[in-house]
Amino acid sequence: MTRPFRVAIVGAGPAGIYAADLLTKAERDFEISIDLFERLPTPFGLVRYGVAPDHPRIKGIVNALIKVLDRGDIRLFSNVEYGVDIALEELTDRYDAVVFSTGCFVDASLSLPGVDLPGSYGAAEFVNWYDSHPDVAQTWPLEAEKVAVIGNGNVALDVARVLSKQPDDLHTTEIPDHVYEGLKSSRVTDVHVFGRRGPAQAKFTPLELRELGHVKDVDLIVYPEDFEFDDGSLEAIEASNQTKQVAKTLTDFTMREPVGAKRRLHLHFLHAPVAVLGEDRVMGLRTERMELDGSGGVLGTGTFHDWEFEAVYRAVGYAGTALPQLPFDAGKGVIPNHEGRVVDSDDQVSSAEADVVQGVYATGWIKRGPVGLIGHTKGDALETIGHILDDRAAGVLTEPVYPDEGSIVDLLESKGVDYADWEGYHRVEVAEKVLGEAQGRERVKIATREGMLAEARNHLQPEPVASPASGH
Repeated sequence: MTRPFRVAIVGAGPAGIYAADLLTKAERDFEISIDLFERLPTPFGLVRYGVAPDHPRIKGIVNALIKVLDRGDIRLFSNVEYGVDIALEELTDRYDAVVFSTGCFVDASLSLPGVDLPGSYGAAEFVNWYDSHPDVAQTWPLEAEKVAVIGNGNVALDVARVLSKQPDDLHTTEIPDHVYEGLKSSRVTDVHVFGRRGPAQAKFTPLELRELGHVKDVDLIVYPEDFEFDDGSLEAIEASNQTKQVAKTLTDFTMREPVGAKRRLHLHFLHAPVAVLGEDRVMGLRTERMELDGSGGVLGTGTFHDWEFEAVYRAVGYAGTALPQLPFDAGKGVIPNHEGRVVDSDDQVSSAEADVVQGVYATGWIKRGPVGLIGHTKGDALETIGHILDDRAAGVLTEPVYPDEGSIVDLLESKGVDYADWEGYHRVEVAEKVLGEAQGRERVKIATREGMLAEARNHLQPEPVASPASGH
């Protein structure tokens, strides 16, 4: 093969960019050409739209991803939606291999009576709002004074922290005016976080948890009766430094005394949600008291408690969504695959036994489910690209019909797809920093698809014609 080996990656979040980067760096004796496709006007996925605005350290991951794309050896096509603007056959006709890294960006379901009542929200919906996702409304109902958050992971902490934090303390971040004004109108006084297991089983990371202790004008309240440590808990604490830090931080919180802050953030353990209460809208939450079983698991005690709340947020994880023309495992929320090779599978056939969909691959959360931190997707990418290179070497990949690099550009332009490139992202970035400078902030997000696309393509606008001087 004298032409470049052509690879399309659908999804320009960390998983997709890591895969592209590792492919370019892989030991090989042939030229490679990689195109990234992203349905939003800007790349970076959940780093841009899933990380709380007051966590700039985590958002710093973007800087590493920018360096990868700044090299210029990977093309970006943003505002191109797979299944709408481009089909699988159109990709396989133009690329030797197609990798899906579309991630998980919707809420996992939670089967509880009353979970669909007005006032019951998925955490991902709220995160999309405060992170200014262009596909969500710019308003959010914040009339509730008492709020419940179901979940014991970092997303639950993010939601609880953003709800309880004073809006002016978030105004220094990149949030646009509509988010700031929305949070400023919030009537919340108390936010309660519920976990069904004990403190040693919480899935918080130590840094996220410690941050709660430094939120201004918020009383952090924990309940000593929730602090049980059975043999399984103690073994977990001894085996993991992270678990040890989380358990210690939570135990230290029990020593704190409320100081009469304007808002209160309550952490509850060993309370399993049973039902969302209410008839026409959320009026409360029923939980069952749990007890540890000796091995770190929990058993129900049959004792129930009804709490009064006007809103309930479900932070029980993300879920993958099915993609057109691809198999989908609805139970696991992933594209069925064997070590990254997509397979035509159903629930009765294991992924190792199913037929491989030749030339089609998966990586990141859509490959293995929404578990692990952002950096874990590097391991996924390494495994997947290893199989891509093996399949090329084995000669099992189908030759594309239109392998020329320009063929995808011709296709998108013939369809009238208003795509943006990597330079377009940099223009959006500059525009956001200009908005920030005007308010003494590092940057302010552009919150609409139209606004981002206008900035991305502003180099295409004709230069204004100077008016002739008058009076001479």
